[in-house]
Amino acid sequence: MSDLFHYAQHPHVERRKQTGPPKVAAAAATVHGTGPIGRFNAKVGLRITLIVGTMWTAYLFTLLTLVSAPAAFKTGNSIIIVAWIAQTFLQLVLLPIIIVGQNVQAAAADERSLATYNDASAVLEEAKQIQAHLQAQDEAIQQILNRLAAAGIAPDGSRPEPHADPAPR
Repeated sequence: MSDLFHYAQHPHVERRKQTGPPKVAAAAATVHGTGPIGRFNAKVGLRITLIVGTMWTAYLFTLLTLVSAPAAFKTGNSIIIVAWIAQTFLQLVLLPIIIVGQNVQAAAADERSLATYNDASAVLEEAKQIQAHLQAQDEAIQQILNRLAAAGIAPDGSRPEPHADPAPR
């Protein structure tokens, strides 16, 4: 009975054990390359994003844009006022706020990804336990079949007819 099934582990299982869940550094290497320039670009880009992507930067940029606001409004020219709002205020202030929002969303996505990774690992371990349980059942069934065969009972529960002596004496 135990010869009916042979477990073959999927090759991805070993790779998953070795690599673990995906990391930001691996994604950065995919985008910028693994060479020294690629690593430098990834570090600089990440560092700038971390600095600009804060609400403190949004507050600082708001103050910075307000420096030129009186001059824009003093002109009374609607084109200059709209240009100041669109090109100065919105771009400078919304940039860090959008990055903050993306960072919050990315952190939530990372938590979900890690939870999914941990769930998949747990399911894999449960599947291994099921395989071990099935193997133990196969061995127990084989022992039962061997005992039945030794007692002269067929697997379907029938007993073979005793052979009659063809010639009575």
